[in-house]
Amino acid sequence: MARWVVALVAALVLLPGSASAVPPPPPNPSDAEIGVGRREADAKAARVGELTGQLTSAEAELQRLTDDVASKMELANKARVDLETAQEAAAEAEREADAARTEADAAGRAVEDARADLDEFAAASFQQGSTIGSLSAYFGATSPEDVLARSQLLAAVGDSGLNALDDVERARSEKANKDSSARAALDLAHEKQAAADQAERDADAIRQSAVQAQQAQAGQAAAIQGDKERVEGELTRALTAVEGLEGQRAQYDQWLDDKRREDEEAARQAALNAAKPSAPAQTRPVVAPAAGGGVETVVARAMANLGVRYSWGGGNYDGPTIGIRDGGVADSYGDYYSVGFDCSGLMMYAFAGAGVYLPHYSGYQYNAGVKVPLSQAERGDMLFWGPGGGTHVALYLGDGMMVEAPYSGSSVRVAPVRYGGIMPYATRLL
Repeated sequence: MARWVVALVAALVLLPGSASAVPPPPPNPSDAEIGVGRREADAKAARVGELTGQLTSAEAELQRLTDDVASKMELANKARVDLETAQEAAAEAEREADAARTEADAAGRAVEDARADLDEFAAASFQQGSTIGSLSAYFGATSPEDVLARSQLLAAVGDSGLNALDDVERARSEKANKDSSARAALDLAHEKQAAADQAERDADAIRQSAVQAQQAQAGQAAAIQGDKERVEGELTRALTAVEGLEGQRAQYDQWLDDKRREDEEAARQAALNAAKPSAPAQTRPVVAPAAGGGVETVVARAMANLGVRYSWGGGNYDGPTIGIRDGGVADSYGDYYSVGFDCSGLMMYAFAGAGVYLPHYSGYQYNAGVKVPLSQAERGDMLFWGPGGGTHVALYLGDGMMVEAPYSGSSVRVAPVRYGGIMPYATRLL
C-alpha cells in the first residue's frame, strides 16, 4: 500500500501544469536587515572619512617635519663647515704663534749675546786701560793728534756697542709684542673653534631630534593609514553585504512581479480556454528584467574598488586595466605594467553601471552632462580640477566627501573634497 501511495505522489509531481512547476521565491531580507546593513555601511564610511581627515593632517605634519629635517640637516652642514674653518684658523694662529714665539726667543737670546759682547768689550778695555777716562789708554801716544784719535776711537766703539744693544733690545721688544699679539689671536681662534665645535654638537642634536620627530610622525601616519585601509576593507564588505541584501530584495520584487504577471496571464489563458476550448494554448510572453542603474549603482561601483591601485591610463567600462607609459612619473611607479584605474577610468567604470558611457578624459567628462554650481553638488555628481576640468575628476559622495583615484603610487580612496583648484561647477549625469 505504501509503495502505491509513493508512486501516485511521484506521478502527480511529474504531471505538467502541476504546482511543482512554479519556482520557489528567492530570499527576501527584511527592511530591518537592510536598514542595519545600511547603517553599518554608513558608519564605516563616516569612519573612513574621519580617518582620511586624520591621515591628511598627519601627512601634512609629516611633510612639515620632513622639511624641518632637511632644514636642520643643512644647518648641521653649515656648523660642520664653520667648524672646519675655525679649525683651520686655529691651526694657522698656532703656527703664527709658534713662529712669533721662536722670533721672540731668538731676539731675547740676541739681546743677551749683545749684552755679553758689550760687557766683554768693556772688561777688555778696562784691563787694557783703553776705557774712556783711563790714562793708560793714552800711554804710548806719540803726539796730541794720536791722543785725540785714540779718544775718538774708544768713544766710537762704545757708542757703536751701545747703539747695537739698543737696536737688539728694540727688536726683542717688537718680537715680544708680536708674540703677545700672536698668543691673543691664538686664544681667540681657540675660542672660536670651541664655539664652532659646540655649534656642531648642538646642530647634530637638533637634527637628530628633528629626525626622531619625523620618524615618529611617519609611524603615526602609517598607523592611521593601516587603520584606514582596515576600515575601508570593512566598508567594502559592508557595502557588498548591503548590495547583496538589496540585490536579494530586487530579485524578490522581480519574482513577485513575474509571478503577478504569470498569474494574470494564467487567468487570462484560463478565461480564453473556458470560452474557446478548442483554441490552441497561448505562448507565455517574455518579461524584461527591471531596469538597473541610478546614482547608488554608480557610487557602489566606485566604492567597490577602494584600495585598487592607481595606474595612469587604466580602467574602462568593464573594470580596471593595465596602465600605459607616460615617460615620467607613472613609469617610475610601474603603472604601465600594473592593473588599476586612473581618475577618469574610474568614472568610466562607475557610470557604465547606470548605462552612461564616458570618454577616457576628464576634460571631456566635464562637458558630458549638466553643470550645477559647486554649492549645489549632490551625491553622484562629478567634481573636476584644473583648466576645463582636464586635470582631475572625482565622484562626490555628499557631506564634503568624495571617492577618487588620486595619483601614481596611491590607490582608489575616499577623501575630503579638496577645494584648491577645483572647478566652480560639478557635472550631473543622472
